[in-house]
Amino acid sequence: MRRLSLTAVTVLHAIASGFEYGFDIIDQTGLPSGSVYPALSRLERDGFLRSAWEDVKTARDEKRPPRRYYRITAHGVRALDEALAGLRGLPAPASGRHGQAKARA
Repeated sequence: MRRLSLTAVTVLHAIASGFEYGFDIIDQTGLPSGSVYPALSRLERDGFLRSAWEDVKTARDEKRPPRRYYRITAHGVRALDEALAGLRGLPAPASGRHGQAKARA
């Protein structure tokens, strides 16, 4: 399976955690819309997500534009699990003096 970017993992994790539409995902992740919406498109294209537009009447009743709701697929769950396992397996950063990680200029 192709490796996911950190942005893709963050977006998938937000959706798997119950955040279902664009602005909600942006608020949860802290990522800019210019990162979230392209990631959503790629993740859906690659089969990690499915999406559906809400009923227009619901949006009108709430006086807002319709939302596109995203759901993680079984393929997306597997990819997220693999990505998170890989992140957990990262070694600790090399320590500098005083036990702190060295910052790069």
